[in-house]
Amino acid sequence: MNTALVTGGAGLIGSHITDLLLARGYGVKILDNLEPATHPAGRPAWIPKEAKFIQGDIRSLDDWTKALRGVTCVFHQAAWGGFSPDISKITDTNISGTAKMFEVIRGGKLPVEKIVVASSQAVYGEGKHECPTHGPCHPKMRPLAQLEKGIWDVLCPTCGAPMKGLPIDEETFPDVTGTYSISKYAHERMTIALGKEFGIPTIALRYALTFGPRQSLFNPYTGICSIFSMQILSGKQPIVFEDGQQTRDFTFVQNVAEANLFVMESAKANYEVFNVGTGLATPVHEFACTLAQLYGKPHLEPKLTNEFRPLDLRNLFTDNTKLKGIGWKPNYTWQEGLARYVKWIQSQDRPEVYFEKALEELRKVGMIKGVK
Repeated sequence: MNTALVTGGAGLIGSHITDLLLARGYGVKILDNLEPATHPAGRPAWIPKEAKFIQGDIRSLDDWTKALRGVTCVFHQAAWGGFSPDISKITDTNISGTAKMFEVIRGGKLPVEKIVVASSQAVYGEGKHECPTHGPCHPKMRPLAQLEKGIWDVLCPTCGAPMKGLPIDEETFPDVTGTYSISKYAHERMTIALGKEFGIPTIALRYALTFGPRQSLFNPYTGICSIFSMQILSGKQPIVFEDGQQTRDFTFVQNVAEANLFVMESAKANYEVFNVGTGLATPVHEFACTLAQLYGKPHLEPKLTNEFRPLDLRNLFTDNTKLKGIGWKPNYTWQEGLARYVKWIQSQDRPEVYFEKALEELRKVGMIKGVK
């Protein structure tokens, strides 16, 4: 029987990968540090008893050594990031943690046969856009001076006209700007390069914005679905930055988990990078309104505060043609996934709303700014 290691296996994506692995007859080990910001109550109830759980940190060589013993394949999902201000923690976890995995594999001459790692669509920066006059391009990040004027659209670098977003394929050259995107790009490049050097098939998956049951209700820096939900369920309007018309490829977690197993079991995926998403662009305002309707509170429309995040992106949605081309497809729409999420969160004990306090902290360090 193959034994898989799932790092971050107590989290949103890792826990769903674990469930699929067990259903398919794999042995499963989980390595998770139960980060207090995400798991303040400790080990969550959804970790199955059939999986061997190791509480440890991917920044520790000793913990990697314990976790990798007897493993034939790895789903490396553990990471730190989002819009967290913890620069050193992001880089140490996402880059050094991955390096330590390969150090242990090489040092112990471990018989790991395949590795799949979690990257992010954030590596694309502003991605692809199209000017009605000058055609498609890959623009730079929107200047701070532009955002401070409340001009939200990505503007054509040639004529200055507003541009529409286009699906981003894997050939789009990355434009890593924030700490998180830099760390994820280094993480995926290291994985592919060292996989080739060691002769271990490796794959990096660039996830679209993923949501679903088991997303932390406590971490104020990640999880737009949980943040909006906590606000709505507390009788507050969900806070949306810019004008709410920025678009994302909202992707249900089951689609992402299934993509992980698909590439693990497909030789055609080896040493490749793939986007994982629905390929659809949905305005954040529409997503928040749909949530409010599902909670029976359609009157709680999104609240536009005339604020923005300087490193945020305007239109970010994936072209999933490459992964579909080798046989994968997303089986759930974001609306179907959102209905499942709402049913789940209504069964959970919910903490007090924390986002307002986190907003103040982010304002203090300049990660949220207002229009001048």
